[in-house]
Amino acid sequence: MSARTGSVKHVTSTANPLIKAVRALHQRKARAESGLFLAEGHKLVLDALAAGWTPTMIVAMEPATDAVSDLGARVRALGADVVFANAAVMEKVARRENPQTVIGVFEQHLADPKTMPAGTIVALEEPRDPGNVGTIIRTADAIGAAGVILIGSSADPFGVEAVRATMGSIFHMPLARMDADAFARFAAARPGPMIGTHLAGSVDIRTIDAGPSHILLMGTEQSGLTAALAQRCDSLVRIPMAGKADSFNLAIATAIGLYELRRPHL
Repeated sequence: MSARTGSVKHVTSTANPLIKAVRALHQRKARAESGLFLAEGHKLVLDALAAGWTPTMIVAMEPATDAVSDLGARVRALGADVVFANAAVMEKVARRENPQTVIGVFEQHLADPKTMPAGTIVALEEPRDPGNVGTIIRTADAIGAAGVILIGSSADPFGVEAVRATMGSIFHMPLARMDADAFARFAAARPGPMIGTHLAGSVDIRTIDAGPSHILLMGTEQSGLTAALAQRCDSLVRIPMAGKADSFNLAIATAIGLYELRRPHL
């Protein structure tokens, strides 16, 4: 337990410096500079606490329900500050009407890929859509993956949209960022094959045996894998399609790939 008990404040103005600082976390630049991010929702904060994450602060709707008051007391005992705000302020903080009753402010945590245990790693090369990134983190958690790696310039997994799409899995799934060269070195040193999905893939993903430890490598939403990383894959696979569409949404394709590769081990 923290030696410090968090403070309690009541705020009624959107001009309050604390509120301005929290609102700024909707911007990637502010998240990068502060190392903080927002998690919206009472349940999401509870999920974080259960996973061992303590917020630096929560902003809670006033008048508070018993459940919100209990949560406030719990996080204060862990050293987090509690800011109670009226509905108008909460709408500004959330940048949406009908906001959640609790918004948590957390420190970002990134994993060292070398500490990821044997199993399935999902690697995403420069994904652009934060909703896809969040959904893939959630799916990786559901399948029991060892971790998710974002390669190169990608959507921010700690943005509000991405965090919302994880449905709490941001607090459970080891997450790393690497540039392409560092990832290539990591993949070469890690036991097990690297399987890439590619429109030119010659192997039906349903037929491949990737073993218990492997990397599933996915490309961008628009253009797929770059040639440089595709050439480093042990196999390039395709997901068969019978209709007129020429591709899947990235999150859907990743989910299919994960379940096919993990099927023998579920």
